[in-house]
Amino acid sequence: MKKKKTTSQAPAIAYAITAKDLAAHLFQVTLTVQNPAAEGQVLALPAWIPGSYMIREFSRNIVQIRAETEGRAIPLAKLDKHSWQAPPVAGPLVVVYDVYAWDLSVRAAHLDQTHGFFNGTSVFLRVVGQEEVPHVVDIRQPEHEAARAWRVATALPELKARRYGFGTYVAADYDELIDSPVEMGDFALATFTAHGVAHDVVITGRVPNLDMERLCADLKAICETQIAFFEPKTKRAPMERYVFMTLAVGDGYGGLEHRASTALICARADLPTTAQRGKERSEGYVKFLGLCSHEYFHTWNVKRIKPAVFAPYDLQVENYTPLLWLFEGFTSYYDDLFLVRSGMITEQQYYKTLGKTVGGVLRGAGRTKQSVADSSFDAWGKYYRQDENAPNAIVSYYAKGSLVGLALDLTIRTKTAGQRSLDDIMLALWQRYGRDFYPDGRRGVTPAEVEALFDEISGMKLKPFFEKYIRGTEDVPLAKLLAPFGVKYTDERKGDKPSLDANIGREGADCKLSAVHESGAAHRAGLSAGDLLVAIDGLRVTGNPSNLDGLLGRYRVGDTVQVHAFRRDELMTFAVQLQGDRVPDVTLAIDTARKLEVARPTMTRAAPPRARGG
Repeated sequence: MKKKKTTSQAPAIAYAITAKDLAAHLFQVTLTVQNPAAEGQVLALPAWIPGSYMIREFSRNIVQIRAETEGRAIPLAKLDKHSWQAPPVAGPLVVVYDVYAWDLSVRAAHLDQTHGFFNGTSVFLRVVGQEEVPHVVDIRQPEHEAARAWRVATALPELKARRYGFGTYVAADYDELIDSPVEMGDFALATFTAHGVAHDVVITGRVPNLDMERLCADLKAICETQIAFFEPKTKRAPMERYVFMTLAVGDGYGGLEHRASTALICARADLPTTAQRGKERSEGYVKFLGLCSHEYFHTWNVKRIKPAVFAPYDLQVENYTPLLWLFEGFTSYYDDLFLVRSGMITEQQYYKTLGKTVGGVLRGAGRTKQSVADSSFDAWGKYYRQDENAPNAIVSYYAKGSLVGLALDLTIRTKTAGQRSLDDIMLALWQRYGRDFYPDGRRGVTPAEVEALFDEISGMKLKPFFEKYIRGTEDVPLAKLLAPFGVKYTDERKGDKPSLDANIGREGADCKLSAVHESGAAHRAGLSAGDLLVAIDGLRVTGNPSNLDGLLGRYRVGDTVQVHAFRRDELMTFAVQLQGDRVPDVTLAIDTARKLEVARPTMTRAAPPRARGG
């Protein structure tokens, strides 16, 4: 894919970044602006990072900052929490600042003796008014014995650096710069090609006997399947090179999408080893492949097909959209679907995972109060700031959004006798809004355009669907929708099992309520999240997972027990009438006899090729 050309003749914005102090976790950045604004250059650090919808105040990690011009120190005026302004100067403006990097996640920056990682939103000040000119960054090797064997992994194009080496890299503009995270370290590295495009796999962290060959083969199958999905004729990927950068830790899980790369964190036990070669993929490894599939699908859905309010992003304030159910929810629908289509899991494994998702959505009363459209809009203040009442107050636009995608797919396939599907809608979105996003207009899609396109491509009137399941809070009728496809839906809740109807958190030897479900036994008795259970009818409650189940198992549904619990440092007593377990136990299974009667394609297969709209 050709890079976007800039029409500006202004000199490039130049950064140099070095690991100043590994033990203190400090990066030092030197920013040089050749032609600062005549009225005084304004500089700003983003307040959030695309893909993670929460104001994170990255500027709080700037430890110290100073400016100079032609060797002479000049003052910087603080405008607000993340902006500075230099006075008018005749020569180049040089700004030097230290950034504290101790966030072991995919969202910010982290530095120590084992590796260095940063997202541009955490370390690169924006030169206000000059965002569209080329941006050059010199990534310098740390002067530390521990960093002698370090290399560099990034999707940024090399300027004078050699691939994987320290030196200068270039971005067409500020947006590309901050959309290209950097990993530095002594990492494991392999490359595979998917439909002619090189894909690097970078693993940081100790993973004994890592089976990189199997990982590359599996990722290649997933990537090629997704590329061919969006471009069935040309099989052309939307990037020139792609990088999977993964930090392996003892316990962790997460990912963040970028236009030509993804930053991932996983448990090292979830990565494949040579000792497992020839064996079935483990549950943890399948979960990791699903994460990779999810972030890779974002290469099309949200990095190029975008909500209109993200084109461009305003990184200083919240950017509200009611469409995250489409960009995150549908991505969550397709991530595991592509594990099936690429041969990573069986259909039955897929339905098992899907059943868990359905049960998780049905578990919370919040789904009856908040729609996925509202959940999308409120992501900044609710989904990304969850508390102990979250199950009772909100619904996940990821999880329920994926079920909306499934329901919409099944509805379209059923009503059109298999001639149309959700695949057709995704392709139309790609062709009209995503394919030429970076080379040309950078135009996003509005909520009204989304709904109109869904009607046009499906040939249906889908407003009732939107009103019930997207703008409304009704549960999608999956049992009814799945039946014609030979899939049996059952929900076998353990109604005869006594329950407090609360989520349990373990704190060493203690048992703590982490969430109390609305209208459940604990709620009706007056127990609250944070209460530390001490005893039930005089018998001690411990942090052993089987202890509470064993104590409750001595009673029948409807019995009343005396519960002692600490709230803060006060011992309280509650009379709890036990109820039947309300936790959904949803299973989806292929009904072989029914499936033989169905001529339409199952939703785990792509719709047959046909003329595409747009």
